[in-house]
Amino acid sequence: MRHLLSLSDLGRKGISEIFRLADEIIEGKYKNALGGRCAVLFFPASSIRTRVTFERGIGQLGGQSILFPSDALDKKEAIEDVFGYLGQWADLVVVRHKSLPLMERAAAASAVPIVNAMTDSNHPCEILSDLYALSKRRTDFTKDRYLFVGKAGNIGNSWAEAAKILGFELAQCCGSGYEIPGLPVFHSIREAAVGRDVICTDSLPSAVLPDFAQCQVTREVMELANDGAVLNPCPPFFRGEEVSADAIASGHFVGYGFKKHLTEVQQAVMLYCLS
Repeated sequence: MRHLLSLSDLGRKGISEIFRLADEIIEGKYKNALGGRCAVLFFPASSIRTRVTFERGIGQLGGQSILFPSDALDKKEAIEDVFGYLGQWADLVVVRHKSLPLMERAAAASAVPIVNAMTDSNHPCEILSDLYALSKRRTDFTKDRYLFVGKAGNIGNSWAEAAKILGFELAQCCGSGYEIPGLPVFHSIREAAVGRDVICTDSLPSAVLPDFAQCQVTREVMELANDGAVLNPCPPFFRGEEVSADAIASGHFVGYGFKKHLTEVQQAVMLYCLS
């Protein structure tokens, strides 16, 4: 049994194992791997892609899922007691909740695997799926030069963690005061984009948009990057904010199909944690 609370829980070896499992699931293996097993899910009503792919993935592997709202974990009962009881009936728990410390307490008390489906601090499953998709599109995705455009937060933190584990080059473009510790930083997107192979973005709260006025990724900006460079905006993305409409309409945008195998990556994560 393993928990997945952050990419550091996996390391390079674990990431490779999840990619191998995803390949085999796509090939049609593990069709009833969750047969007779129950997964408890905690998701807010606003979740679309992550919830759909986990629920669909559990069902495809023959498992049963039971859904609760994330705020069910915010009641007065100690989180250690909640997960102490859940472990008597569930085989796996998938949690989307703002608090990573709460999830860490849950994992410490849980007799079954806990999968982090997003916190305010990180989003390991999202970045795993992006890396998996890039591994299928790029000659060697670990040799590419990456740029993250956005503030320090869950997406940026997980990209930084992935870069540290896998050894790829990553820089950040952001407004002043929004830096991720340890990354080379640019405050002008035109300077930051030069020589990049993969440009990733995260959406921004309305209140900070003025601070990122020099950071919007446009089609013209993408032309400053290396030949064949791709734009990978984390959904939901917003045209006219972190990315322009013409950038999304361009051939640089990875497209909706970039997330085609998100289900299989989520399935691979669950099988890995249950092994």
